Amino acid sequence: MNQRQPGPEHRPSSPRRGKNGDGAERHEAIYRSISDAIIEHRLKPGARLREDALAEVFGVSRTGIRKILQRLALEQLVTLTPRRGASVTRPTADEAKDVFDARQMIECGLMAEVARRITDADVQELRRLSEHEQRVVREGDQSAGIRLSAEFHTRLARISGNATLADFVERLCFRSSLILAVYGHPAHLGCETHDHDALIAHLAAGEGEAAAALMAQHLEAVEATLSMVEEQAEAPDLHAIFTS
Repeated sequence: MNQRQPGPEHRPSSPRRGKNGDGAERHEAIYRSISDAIIEHRLKPGARLREDALAEVFGVSRTGIRKILQRLALEQLVTLTPRRGASVTRPTADEAKDVFDARQMIECGLMAEVARRITDADVQELRRLSEHEQRVVREGDQSAGIRLSAEFHTRLARISGNATLADFVERLCFRSSLILAVYGHPAHLGCETHDHDALIAHLAAGEGEAAAALMAQHLEAVEATLSMVEEQAEAPDLHAIFTS
């Protein structure tokens, strides 16, 4: 007796894929490409990010692009607006001040606990990050320098053991990265790496109060390099940005 073949509604569904597949690894690479273009200011504040155009450029589905844009929106690098779609976030001078004020309150406040909890392994990891940051800055890779600075500050916050505040610091660092890329002076993008080395020394010695004072000076110095001159939004050539 012939077995009845299952109808389409009973067959296991396979995920739809774009031309080059919509797997997690591919999505991660596209996420990095778009976030790097924002940080490097190849995609400028206010620039529209059309799902169909990005899907064509990267050879993936619009659903995949939508998920990537939602991730970038969570990090506040992209703004999602009903009926208008996605665009590169355009931070204002007031927002920039709010971000650095929040970083002052949270990161400085965490230093005492970081100094209490830090281990030799943490110190080694922080030194590795600082050395890597110094190397890419010397090589002129500003995007990598900004990223590594954000990673350093996030790693410090995680040593405190307060996951909620550490996640908030991470989001503030993403926001700071965009602010620095947009308003920072090319010669002063990111953090002064010798400050990071001094922070590590204070924390390794258990000097939480000194670390908090240095963190305050450090963030003030970074904020002082910003020049709040806003630019007009423009339509980006996505093909030229991502296929050159």
